Amino acid sequence: MTATAATAAPLRLDGLAKAYGPVAAVDGLDLEVEAGSVCALLGPSGCGKTTTLRLIAGLERPDAGEIAIGERTLNGPGEFVAPERRRIGMVFQDYALFPHLDVAGNVGYGLGRSPDRGRVAEVLDLVGLDADAQRPVHELSGGQQQRVALARSLAPTPELILLDEPFSNLDAGLRDRLRQEVREILTRAGVTTLFVTHDQAEALSIAESVAVMREGRVEQFGTPEEIYSRPASRWVAGFLGEIEVVPGDAAEGRVECELGSFSAEQGVKGPVDVLVRPESIAIGISGPEGAASAEVVGRRFFGHDQLVELRLRSGQTIRSRRLGFPAWHPGDHVRAWVDGPTDVLPREGDATAAAAPVD
Repeated sequence: MTATAATAAPLRLDGLAKAYGPVAAVDGLDLEVEAGSVCALLGPSGCGKTTTLRLIAGLERPDAGEIAIGERTLNGPGEFVAPERRRIGMVFQDYALFPHLDVAGNVGYGLGRSPDRGRVAEVLDLVGLDADAQRPVHELSGGQQQRVALARSLAPTPELILLDEPFSNLDAGLRDRLRQEVREILTRAGVTTLFVTHDQAEALSIAESVAVMREGRVEQFGTPEEIYSRPASRWVAGFLGEIEVVPGDAAEGRVECELGSFSAEQGVKGPVDVLVRPESIAIGISGPEGAASAEVVGRRFFGHDQLVELRLRSGQTIRSRRLGFPAWHPGDHVRAWVDGPTDVLPREGDATAAAAPVD
């Protein structure tokens, strides 16, 4: 059998706010998560991610705003649904398992005094622990304990699963493997999922949608591809990974910068900054028309790839991430050009330029 949620339901947060004294932990947050999808709430420490999760779970009361799952309003003017009636499963950072109970006992705990053994067996099969039902939880590895916690949250057929930094207690090798396993489990379960993380790679590799949080608000929401290749601000661009900013000028549907000329949406004009990831900067002995002359001034070799530092003719230094071969070395003279997604934002300090993506 397949363990599924009772009914996959969308999550909606509208104007959610929570302050602790003068500190606004969550500040007018809006978010919509599609039914049955996996969404990551990504941001640095202190941006309000965990507070948001606690508000959704009913462990904290919001100062303002509305929380709804499907057609049910959990928080709103004069309304507060108790945590145990929200039909939400939560996986805590430390798993919060009961050491005196075996695996099946932990999973069945959320089903009341007389848990349905068939349902317990069903979710244990889903997470790949059906053969470990009678094992004490302290004998399990960290990854197995995480799956027990996930099975326990799925057992009551919730409409929403919340995960708080689900992989932070695992070592790097296990963390990479468990990410995919958990993603597959959640997909098979068909339950709407919101998980909190500060790890960019984790969010981009697991989630179908990502909400990037900053200072209690969602700075950008979209697919992993959208927020990585089309960041809405320099802050989002820098938070999600290495970024190069090359000054340019835009007019009549074109952007001109030292790395070349690109088509852009009509309406973008004036001084702009071209935002480009190092992996979107190609280099070679020769290049296409408009490629920039550059000198290799540094290189870091990682085996599967290399990060090549270039000095352009203007004196600006940028980085290009290439495969590990051919090898580039300081002193090499090359051509550099853009070969990948690029974003254009108004020049910092210039209020006249309009923003638009470029091809």
